[in-house]
Parts: sequence; C-alpha cells; structure tokens
Amino acid sequence: MANFYALLIGIDYYQPNPYYGNLKGAVRDIDKVADYLEKSLKIPTEQITRLTSPLPDTNSLADVRSARGEMPPTYQNIVNAFKSITERAKKGDLVYIHYSGHGGRVNTIFPELKGEGQYDESLAPMDLGNDGYYLRDVEIATLLKRMTDAPDQGKGLIVTVIFDSCHSGGATRNDGEIRGSRDGEPDTKDRPKDSVVANRDELVENWRIITQNSKKEGWLPNQREYVFLGACRPSEVANEGRFDGKDPNGALTYWMIDTLTSVPGGLTYQVLYDRLKGKIQSKYPSQLPMLLGEGDRLVFGDQIKPVQYSLTVIKVAPGKVTLDGGMAQGLSRGTQFALYPVGSDFTDKQKRLAVAEVTELQASTSTAKILSVEESGVAAVINQIQPGLPAVMESAPLDLKHRVRLHLKEVGNKEYQLPQELADKQAAALEKVRQKMQRNGWLTEVQGNEEEAHYQVAIGREGEYEISSGTPIKNLNPALSIDDAESPAEVVKRLVHLGKYQTAQALDNPASELTNAIEYELLDDDEKQPFPDPNNISLKSGDRAYVRLKNISDEPLNVAILNFEPTWWKISQSPIEGDRGAFYSLQQGQQTLTRLHFQVPDGNQQSEETLKLFVTRGIANFQWLILPPLNQQKVEEVDQLFVPSDYLGKTFELLEISTRAEKRKNSRTQDKSKPILLVYKYQFTVRCLERYQEKELYNEHLIVLNAIKSFLEQEKSEKIVEYKC
Repeated sequence: MANFYALLIGIDYYQPNPYYGNLKGAVRDIDKVADYLEKSLKIPTEQITRLTSPLPDTNSLADVRSARGEMPPTYQNIVNAFKSITERAKKGDLVYIHYSGHGGRVNTIFPELKGEGQYDESLAPMDLGNDGYYLRDVEIATLLKRMTDAPDQGKGLIVTVIFDSCHSGGATRNDGEIRGSRDGEPDTKDRPKDSVVANRDELVENWRIITQNSKKEGWLPNQREYVFLGACRPSEVANEGRFDGKDPNGALTYWMIDTLTSVPGGLTYQVLYDRLKGKIQSKYPSQLPMLLGEGDRLVFGDQIKPVQYSLTVIKVAPGKVTLDGGMAQGLSRGTQFALYPVGSDFTDKQKRLAVAEVTELQASTSTAKILSVEESGVAAVINQIQPGLPAVMESAPLDLKHRVRLHLKEVGNKEYQLPQELADKQAAALEKVRQKMQRNGWLTEVQGNEEEAHYQVAIGREGEYEISSGTPIKNLNPALSIDDAESPAEVVKRLVHLGKYQTAQALDNPASELTNAIEYELLDDDEKQPFPDPNNISLKSGDRAYVRLKNISDEPLNVAILNFEPTWWKISQSPIEGDRGAFYSLQQGQQTLTRLHFQVPDGNQQSEETLKLFVTRGIANFQWLILPPLNQQKVEEVDQLFVPSDYLGKTFELLEISTRAEKRKNSRTQDKSKPILLVYKYQFTVRCLERYQEKELYNEHLIVLNAIKSFLEQEKSEKIVEYKC
C-alpha cells in the first residue's frame, strides 16, 4: 500500500524586506490542511512536515509547534524538506506539497533559459530579506522532477502541488491581503545566483527537458503522475479573506478544505477545481485558479476516474444563477441546464437540485432562471444552490435541437430495402426509438418530407438499427440489434452524441474583432517551422507537431484549443502549456508552443482532425463541449472478477470493462484449484504501460497477455481479450 507524505509551508511573518509585507492567514491555512490530513485521511503526524512562520504577536501555539518539530520556512529549510521527502518516499508513494505565502517575480538569473530582461516565477521564503534567496521556478522544476521521474531516473512518486500564492502583482484590500509584492512590481535587486538545490548545469538541463527547450514560464515537471493547482493565473492575484466571518484564510485553501469536508469522497481534481472556481469567482471575479496535470486523478489518491465536464455556477441570486458559458460557447436563450451536487453522476436524474433556463446572454457568461416544478418537473432545492455547482445541458432550445426522421424501408433485395421478415418488424422497432426520443431534450422527430432532418433512423439488412446522415454513418460499433431491449435507448444516446458533436463543430465567428489579435499556426516537430502548405497538412500516425500562439493585442486573452476527431466523433481539449483548466490566459505579447500528438484510431487507415482555437476576453469554459469517442462504453462495476494474480504482476493494467449484455454467473462446477471467471460477456482491453516499454519487459507483456487469452479461451468466455502494445 502506498504511503502518503505531506510538506506544508505557511508564512505569515517575513523578515523585513522592501517587497513583501506580513500576511494573516497563511499559517492558518497550513493548520487547516494538516487537521484535515490527520483527522479525515488518518495520515500519521510523522509523515507530515510543517514549516511555519507565524506572526510573533499571534503565536499562541508556539509550544505546540515546537513539540511537533516545526521549522521556520527559510530557503535552506524548504529545499531540505523537499529533499528529505524525496529520499524517504518509495516508488508509487503519494506526496502532497502545499505552500501558502507570497509569490512573485524576480529578475532571472537564467538568461540563457528565459532571455535577457525576463523574470523567474518564485516563492518568497521568510528569510528573503534584502539580499536573501528566492525559491525560483527553475529550482522547483528540478525538485519536482526528481520526485516524478520514472524510477530509473527519479523516484516515480505521485505528486500533488498546491500553491496558494500570487505569481505577481498585489495590493492591500479592505477585506484581506494579497499574496504578492506590495506594489505589484517585480523584484529587480541583485540576488544570489547560486543554488542549494543543484548545480547550475543540472538546473539548466532539467529546465530544458521539461520545457522542451522553449522560453516558457512556470515550474511544470512532466505531466504524468502529478497535479498542480494554483490560486490564480499569472496576471492575477491570490486573495485572503474572512470567509467564515472570523479568521482570515487564503481563498484557495479555505474553499478546498470546505469542499473536501462537505462533499462525499471520490472527487477528481477536475471536480474540485470546478467548485473552487465557482466559489472563488463569486467573491473575487478577478481571481481564477489554474489546474495543470492529471485532472482526472482522485484527490490525494492514485486512481484515475473519468471526468464529467460541465459548466459551473459562478454566481447565485434570488431565482437565478450565472453560468460560465455564453454566446462564445454557442448557448442561446431557452437552453436548459440541470444543476447537480458536486461530485454527482450526471446520468442520475434523481440527483438534480434544480433546472435553470438561460434568459440572458453575455459573451462568455449567461444568466439562467430557476424553473418551477411545473415548468421542469424538478422541485428546486433552493437552499443547496450555490456557486461551484456543475450545470449540465438538459434541453436545447428549438433552434439547436436535431431533427430525426424514422424511416420505413420497402421490401426487396436491394441494399436500401429489407427482406419481408425484417420489414414486418421495423415499425415496432422504430416505435421503441420514438418513445425514447420523447423524453430527450436534444432531439425532435420530423415526419414527411416538408422539413429536412439531420439524421435518419432505419433498420439495416442484418436486423440492426442504422443511423444515416445522407448515407449510413460508419463506425457505429457495436451494432445495435432490434431484438435487444437496450438498443432503442442506445440509439438515442448516439443521436444525442452526434448532435452535440456537430453543434460544437459548427461554432464559428469569422467576423470577430479579435481576428487580428492573435497569431495561430501549426509547426512541424523537427524545426518548429510552419508547414509548407498550411492548407494541406499530412502527418503520419504517431507524428507530433506544435501549435504556436502569440497574443499581439494590447490586452490579455483567454484561449482554448479543441481537437475534433470525426472517425469516432470525439472532441478533446489540447492543454496549452500543460494547463488543464477551462482556458489559458495569454498575456500581451506572450507566445506559447504546445506539443500535440496525432494517432490514427484503431482499425482505420487515416483520419482527418480539426483543431479549433477559441479566443475570448472573458471567462472561456469550453470543456463542457468535450465528448468521448462514440464507441466508448460506460465502465460498469463488476461484481467479482478473478484473473490469475501472478499474470497481473506490475506489467500491465486493466484499462476498460464494458458490456451490453446481462451479467450471468458461470454455472459450471467451480474448480477451487485455479481462479475462475464468474462473469461472462465482458470485453477487456489491456494496454502496456509506458514505463515498461523496454525490450525485455515488452516480450514479457506478450507472454503474459497470451497467457490470459489462453486462460479465457479455456473458460469458453464469449469475449476474448483484445490487447495492443
């Protein structure tokens, strides 16, 4: 079982310096986090390292802190704590790093990496003073890289990093403090250029590896097995406030602990982020948290859980809510959204707290009226409607609904006709689809030929449901038999998926005034140069390319890139600079390079993909448009599954389990001498883990996977293992 180690750093008191004043809630943040770890997660105290600097006149817990062995968060002590945890932890252990204090920018001491006149993003230790050390992004990158690198180069730890601090800028407000420099300006003093983290050559080399040799900003290690959650974007500030009406805390830390203690477990970092975003923006509209890395990982865990994307409630007023999506996201008046508790399964309609209908539209936000039970069929739970709730589109307005025609074929032997036996069944089969469509807010049926339909549903010559858009749509697998009672509902799901894909694909605004505000081009992987013919780009499966963005306007812009893959009608987001938040904030004059990987879907010779760039001035949540592949089935919980434990080992992982048939137990006599398969008709997809791609282990994979295949064949399983390396 993996161990859990935490490094908690909180700094209220700073030694006198010209840039950073004292704070009031940073140490309280650390105490709040430590209390949660010890009481809720049962983490042993000896596995939690605390570095705190309380205000001298409020240090009522001095004896307690001394007894716990808390050290002051000096530059040397912070680095030593990083190194100590890295040495203690074993491969696969969980590490959590939380910093509450000042953050800022300082003249870079790495001009060969950043460029002359640029800055290092930094954390401010308590002993910064007039001539002390910052903990710079280049140093943090090496400290994290040592933790997250594969075991042959580092420790292979699973790391979460949370910084409740500013990147730059700051001022004092009436209701709290800003965690940044006093005047918002970078520190331009000559600071020490040596480092206790590593020698200069190692720091420079690691930074170049991490940033792919581009002059980017940030302290991001590789994006496997880590999560970074920051209090704000580079151009914003991190606020302190008295959220409970008593003592100050950092906004990010307060709402994080509030979420973890008030919402049922099993949250992913993406779900946590969405609630934090709503809560923080409801009070501080200019502070938007940022999420990088594995957003689909469970909070403080090592398991991955599929992410359900949605819009987020960012403001609540009597009888209405404000959502973080508007005209830029393709919304229109009349669109209805279901509001769910944080962490809910959106397929469980019983969990809905209310239904809201869009009544007012702005560029990137919208106002929605809470509907009555007579209007929506849902009795609104008013006292539970609050910022941070997920909002899932439930019913599209009439102009966005997709029209479906249910088509009866003639009897005959041609491809577009049916044999008599199927022709006799088609009316009843299509009626079942009609009944399922009546309860769906995305689809509407058209009859006759007066109105054009987006899709046509008919019966194929093999007795399967057939969806056409001009011609039958390919890759709708598995085939849906008209004799399967679950098929009509699945047909409707596929129609909704296709409709959502085409609605998102149609989003466009060629007359936008931002057309000349940004440079956007695709570059090759070798020289990072534009392709010779940008209108006819051809890549081999497995090739990589770069997207270059540059803000050439005089204001910050929020951008997002969506990748449309039509083979399986999939929409994914391409994280810019690794940022998995709803958008990336591109500052004036800033340029980014985002590396992309292109792969032809299995079973296809080629595919055409479209990258769409969305640019707005305001909030830009396009994640709710994300769609999984159309053939991806929902993972169902298996009652019990026996696979030989010595086959599993550590060389591969179970990726997906799906079924369209009822579960039924093996009725044969159980042989106690070997594992048995209790569930039939399950399809298993097994993939090799990237960390085991060496030749020797690759050969072991084939032996192991063939053994499982042989085992299942002996058990006469109706589905055979499909495996790929």
